[in-house]
Amino acid sequence: MARIAVGGFHHETNSFMPTKTDFAYFQSHRDRPPLVRGADVVKWLTNTSFGLSGFLEKMSGKHDIVPLLWTSGGAGGTVTRDAFERISAELVGTLSVSMPVDAIYLDLHGAMVTEDFEDGEGEVLRRIRAAVGPDIPIVISLDYHANVTPQIVDLTDGMAAYYTYPHVDREQTGQRAAKILSTILERGRPAGRALRKIPFLIPLNFQSTLIEPSKGIVESSAKAETGDILSAAYLAGFPPADLRDCGPSVIVHAYTQDQADAAADRLADQITAAEANFIQPLFGVDEGISKAIEIARTATRPVVVADTQDNPGCGGTADTTGVLEALVRLGATDAVLGIFWDPDAAARAHQAGEGKTIRLALGGKHGPAGVKPYEADFVVSRLGSGQIVSSGVAIGRRKIDLGPMATLTIGGVSVVVSSKRMQAHDRELFRHVGIEPAKQKILAVKSAVHFRAEFEPMAEAVIVVLAPGGHIVDPGEYDYARLRAGVRLGPLGPGFKPRAGAKAPAN
Repeated sequence: MARIAVGGFHHETNSFMPTKTDFAYFQSHRDRPPLVRGADVVKWLTNTSFGLSGFLEKMSGKHDIVPLLWTSGGAGGTVTRDAFERISAELVGTLSVSMPVDAIYLDLHGAMVTEDFEDGEGEVLRRIRAAVGPDIPIVISLDYHANVTPQIVDLTDGMAAYYTYPHVDREQTGQRAAKILSTILERGRPAGRALRKIPFLIPLNFQSTLIEPSKGIVESSAKAETGDILSAAYLAGFPPADLRDCGPSVIVHAYTQDQADAAADRLADQITAAEANFIQPLFGVDEGISKAIEIARTATRPVVVADTQDNPGCGGTADTTGVLEALVRLGATDAVLGIFWDPDAAARAHQAGEGKTIRLALGGKHGPAGVKPYEADFVVSRLGSGQIVSSGVAIGRRKIDLGPMATLTIGGVSVVVSSKRMQAHDRELFRHVGIEPAKQKILAVKSAVHFRAEFEPMAEAVIVVLAPGGHIVDPGEYDYARLRAGVRLGPLGPGFKPRAGAKAPAN
């Protein structure tokens, strides 16, 4: 029986959002647990949908598990110095006083940028390695959107990455990490490590593993894990993060360097050859909403509209008004939009009560430039506490706290409003405030791809629209300051050249 320290520190950083992610946000209970320590890590993470959940399922009872700390800030702006240092110091400090350990498993994301470190996870791993020395095996799990750096690869001995986007295999990823670590405990640490950076960025909308080419690439990475190939990971990257190594990666850990290099080269060649196949159609907001209304007239199932650039899962504010304005102006009926973040509007609705009409300047409070609140009279159709248990395939069995919620109706459009940000990828979020998603003519969701796991199977059609928001689909519109020269800004896009006057984000 080995003594295994476990912990987690998640953040998916959109470097181009003006607001930053502070320590209080990591502490808060939202669509994921609050910051938890010691025995509470096991309590909160057992039998739910995270990497550490799957790891605990496979390893508890077989080994002595030493829980350190687990927290997730979801997706948002740059992590503050205060938050990063407080969480990292506690993670490393708790590990230090828990020594000796035989191995370490960390449930990470892989796209964290902080005020001081463009590679947040690499810095966490550097400190962990410094604390435990060169010989203790470290295995990690990473999100499919990780921007992997050489430091992350050099400091780890094995890596399990999500195979799916929408992410429906978080727990299974943790189980694979347990298998990798079990192999290391039996055979020893692998000698070979290989990293290949793909020479183009892939917008999130084009990364879905439900279709080609991503589907086949992930299948190839899974098949590569045989014999002396301990782990082979394909990570599609997170374009809104400003760092040198932003973008897709192939990472292989193997028991010889030759094996690692050969496997990494095969997978990287497959991805590069498929570059043109990543591109998919997207619509302007008026064009997309008009198309949805037209299809909905005769459809027997909902038309799902994705407000992709206001996806809070990519750091969007979830309060932009472009889709709402178009739905009302173009005369949509039996239409629902969610999940819309406006705690002031939710509070006003609760003060007024169900059935009342209130005047609101809804949303539009957090940018980007040009986005304005939507001012109108709304009927308070339904109220909710925001205390929800998810049921869907992507995030099932989570205890969620979104604070006071309300359904606000204007004409033929209803807006599901919450007091905390959350991506719309579980039907219980709508049911909680009286909306059955399958019965709507138009279901508009603030999400990029995750909604597909839950809502595409019930949809007559899916339309992705480009209303203004903090998650810009086209990487060519980001003002990168750190990105490596020459990487293509999208499939078949132009090579990156630093723009005149571009500055790295302020520390």
